[in-house]
Amino acid sequence: MVDVIVVGAGPTGLMLAGELALADVDVQIVERRSTSDLVGMRARGFHSRTIEILDQRGIADRFLAEGRTVATASFANSLVDISDLPTRHPYTLGLAQSKVERILADWVGELGVPIHRGGEVVGFAQDASGVDVHLAGVAPMRARYLVAADGGRSTIRKAAGIEFPGWDATRSTLIAQVEVTEETPKGIRIDETGIHGLTPMDEGRTTQVLVTEQELGPATDPTLADLSRALIAVYDTDFGVRSPTSISRFSDATRQAAAYRAGRVLLAGDAAHIHSPTGGQGIGLGVEDAVNLGWKLAQVTKDIAPDSLLDTYQEERHPATARVLKYTVAMSVTQRADGRVGALLDVLSDLLAVDAARIKMAGLHLGLDVCYVAEGGRHPLLGRRMPDLELTNADGPLRVFTLLQQAHAALLNLGEPGSVALGPWGDRVRLVEALHEGAWELPVIGAVEAPEAVLIRPDGHVAWVGDGTQAGLEDAMTRWFGPPAPRRHAVNQSGSGP
Repeated sequence: MVDVIVVGAGPTGLMLAGELALADVDVQIVERRSTSDLVGMRARGFHSRTIEILDQRGIADRFLAEGRTVATASFANSLVDISDLPTRHPYTLGLAQSKVERILADWVGELGVPIHRGGEVVGFAQDASGVDVHLAGVAPMRARYLVAADGGRSTIRKAAGIEFPGWDATRSTLIAQVEVTEETPKGIRIDETGIHGLTPMDEGRTTQVLVTEQELGPATDPTLADLSRALIAVYDTDFGVRSPTSISRFSDATRQAAAYRAGRVLLAGDAAHIHSPTGGQGIGLGVEDAVNLGWKLAQVTKDIAPDSLLDTYQEERHPATARVLKYTVAMSVTQRADGRVGALLDVLSDLLAVDAARIKMAGLHLGLDVCYVAEGGRHPLLGRRMPDLELTNADGPLRVFTLLQQAHAALLNLGEPGSVALGPWGDRVRLVEALHEGAWELPVIGAVEAPEAVLIRPDGHVAWVGDGTQAGLEDAMTRWFGPPAPRRHAVNQSGSGP
């Protein structure tokens, strides 16, 4: 029996498997596709917080080297500058999902995670000690926990009986990569049906097509004939489309699982939530699910923390994702040419000219405003992502994100040396004594008072803020890293780099 089986080798499943492997959890991936080839067009990039998360694991440069960064974002068809947000990565990265999956697969391969391709999960049965995963045509596999990262039509979510409430689709869009025989128009066209556009690909041979169908399409794989009809309805020609590399159909259906957990079975990524592709939020939401769940599941499987720690996964991720889903619904409404929509766009454009409104929208769009605790009365850092500060310690300069590359928690003491201590959590959390010269600034919030110490979770979010004393530290340690244990070998108890 393995510790965890992850079903699905998309970005969410791969990221989660990597997180678990970093924590020395015995994890295996089961993927329905027999090869790593990705059929159809999928996501085409992700935003600042996702890049930060990859940077926390020391692999962001792999993605940046193959993509294209853009320091603007589109809100309700208004293009706004995001380059001044307080992050090391104030931009969106354009990168095809096929390349994202390849880079992540290489990473989890380096970590020794097996991927069982061609394995179709048809159901499961769980008991008090584990889960039997039933596969078509082969013997079942068994694990202590099962994570469904198997997409919006998740077999596991349905088998678990988890409800999937939300909004039904009102329109569908075809996204394709094809060859054309006629010259294509430049730019995006928006009409009463939706959004349309044709963009030549960098290799010069094919064209990427985006076209909204005149009527809601079926939940089946689209054909070249479907693409041709949709283009003719908009442009009076299909531009001679032929030799499709891929054709996919997306809708604006928006749903979120009522529960992210059923016993030993958990949901992540599209298995937990689906939405319109407007805003490019898909990969980011899945990666954030993965890094929130990974370290918690690792501690539970290793009997460090109680099973109840897994309940905080839904408590944190469900409301954070619900905000983004509402945002995608709102933004998709603006992608129609209609007098009333036009009036709304004019109002939004005026609002976005106000700097505070622009920054607030950018924080949501880029994933930089997530906060996992209730507002009010506490230090504004608590529950938010830790800034990637430039630090100095006895060994020289270092960055905060380098402290997180092995997915370990860190207690960062910026005050009087020795003023905080790990106590019996020394084998679970790393203590770093360092200095930071300069202001602290958070996205959307702005400047905040510099803390004396911070407890940083493996996902990069702040679990405790110190004022020069240890008040509240033991409670935070117990909540997130399990009850006190007899002191054993500490995790790299120095201020040196990783």
